[in-house]
Amino acid sequence: MGHETEVERATLERERKELIDEVERLRDALKGEVRVDTEEGDPDLHEREKNLALVQTLEGKLQSIDRALRALKLGVYGVCERCHERIDRARLQARPDATLCLGCQREVERLARRGLYRE
Repeated sequence: MGHETEVERATLERERKELIDEVERLRDALKGEVRVDTEEGDPDLHEREKNLALVQTLEGKLQSIDRALRALKLGVYGVCERCHERIDRARLQARPDATLCLGCQREVERLARRGLYRE
């Protein structure tokens, strides 16, 4: 592996570990007992819902990092999964887990908003 690939792998591995630690912390917080006060609108319940949504978001990010790590292992890191063109280096520096070029990412998001795209 080249130096750039090793740096990218190390960055992804570090981010992956941080995400796993945060997900575990949030899951521990979710294990706490919640008392629901239906008249008051329990703030603990609201916090629990926020934490659950955050866990789901972080798990999605973790899947993205795992895909990027697999791409590194297969030697296709930095190649768009959709159009098979090279992903711009600046995009990879900003989002090391990117598996789509910016154009394809925008198209996928546009299709997803219209309900026409699912992973």
